Amino acid sequence: MKTFQASPVLERPDDAMRDDRQGTVVVDNERGTTIVTRRRIGDILAEMLDLGAEQLQEIAAGARQRQLRFGEAAIQLGHASPEAVLAALARQFDYPCMPGGDAGAPAELVMLARPMSPQAEAVRAIRTQVLRQVFRAPGGGRALAVVSPDSGDGKTYLVANLAVALAQTGARTVVLDADLRHPRLHEVFGADNTVGLSALLLDGAYPAAVQPVPGVPGLFLLPAGTTPPNPLELIERAAFAHVLAQLVDRFDHVVVDTPAAIFGTDAQVIAERCGAALLVARRDASRVVRLQALVEALSDPPETLVGMVLNDF
Repeated sequence: MKTFQASPVLERPDDAMRDDRQGTVVVDNERGTTIVTRRRIGDILAEMLDLGAEQLQEIAAGARQRQLRFGEAAIQLGHASPEAVLAALARQFDYPCMPGGDAGAPAELVMLARPMSPQAEAVRAIRTQVLRQVFRAPGGGRALAVVSPDSGDGKTYLVANLAVALAQTGARTVVLDADLRHPRLHEVFGADNTVGLSALLLDGAYPAAVQPVPGVPGLFLLPAGTTPPNPLELIERAAFAHVLAQLVDRFDHVVVDTPAAIFGTDAQVIAERCGAALLVARRDASRVVRLQALVEALSDPPETLVGMVLNDF
């Protein structure tokens, strides 16, 4: 099992993409040369911030004189904030993110709100391992359950950000809230929770339950829906396996949130249905006895538990 730590690797917003003033990209491949035209960052900033031609010329001149990239010059001259430049770069390179505090994504969604933060880099590191060990592994499946021994371990936080990170690679991704005891993903994404998994397990209302996540192309959410009085019994039904199979058939990746193990065996059942589980524990908080019990429960068959994340955020 693995523990993931991260440190900042990008000092400035513009470091994300160095060729930020280039309008045309030439790509050599086996079939020849492909020319991909993308919008210039100046055009995007002008649209976002209502900059005029005179201001754009001033930024361009400042960039040349100071040997800066266009975005850096815009920041230094006071025509744009670092968040605005990052948002413009995201548009330029089709990378969904929504920085900017209250005007952007919820703070908990660090992959959108703070994509250059240590937390976001940690999620990317986890994404790499998950892709390698689960979604792209020989014989691997396309559904991953994220489990934890206690409430407050950061399980839902990881589920939401991992799903965003997977969608940012261009893969169709759905995040499923199978925590029918204390569901929270609809709050994280600001989504409607009227119809969700609990309804599907009763009447199969699939089309109305799966919702696209605004601002993140390729990302969808299936919320928990109404909290039922018999969550474990619903998860144990064949209907849950059927819903999961539908999601796996329609999406490249399925990431599943689960109830903390202290509330029952729901997480074990869900992990078995998914075929792969990622265990989340919190540093200096999770109890070794509970961790050991959950590891043992998820180790039959041994392939189910694919790794462990030690949450230090």
